[in-house]
Amino acid sequence: STGTRPAVVPGPGPELAEPAPLPVSVPRPAVAPVIDPETVIGLDPDPRPAPARGFDAVAEAVLGDDPRTLAGEGGAVLLAEPLAQVNEAVRAGQIEEAAALAERTVAEASGTLGATHPEVLRVRELSAYIAYLAGESERAFALSLDLARIHRAADDAEGAYGNVRSAATAWRGVRDPEEGLRLGGELLGLWTELAAEDGPAAEDIEELESARIRMERLTG
Repeated sequence: STGTRPAVVPGPGPELAEPAPLPVSVPRPAVAPVIDPETVIGLDPDPRPAPARGFDAVAEAVLGDDPRTLAGEGGAVLLAEPLAQVNEAVRAGQIEEAAALAERTVAEASGTLGATHPEVLRVRELSAYIAYLAGESERAFALSLDLARIHRAADDAEGAYGNVRSAATAWRGVRDPEEGLRLGGELLGLWTELAAEDGPAAEDIEELESARIRMERLTG
């Protein structure tokens, strides 16, 4: 009858259809690298950059907020005014003036607050950084390693490691091989002890290995 539709002849199924070849000029998508699921288990889902340590942290503080606007332990920063003056001198490139101001501040504050007061230690770290800027690598090293020992004695692993990193930076600036060997032995002795304990030194072991490689070059 006229109302009957013609029968539909089924075409080849999807499994029989051959894909058309890709043109040579069309780039194929890059294959993503295969990642072993086991290697992902221990990864931090929200990795954060490592905090600035050593002289990098001191430099950030020098270039950062005015100490007079910051709060310290229990209120305002006690040494805010001299700290601000030292920072201003460093930023202006007046290294000798900055060194003298920092040295005077440490001497005066040590008598009133104590040589190991946190703010006094902060100015001493600044003194070490200024010595490094002035090219006095040996002095910067000695100041930094002394601070590292003080922080370690106070069970401040982060502070101790930060000062060790400052000492390492200063040590790399020592040009005399014999002096470099002597100072390197002191540095690696304390650094190895810190790395054997829980804390940032143990988590950042590649920095210690880098220092050991330099010592091997000095002894070679």
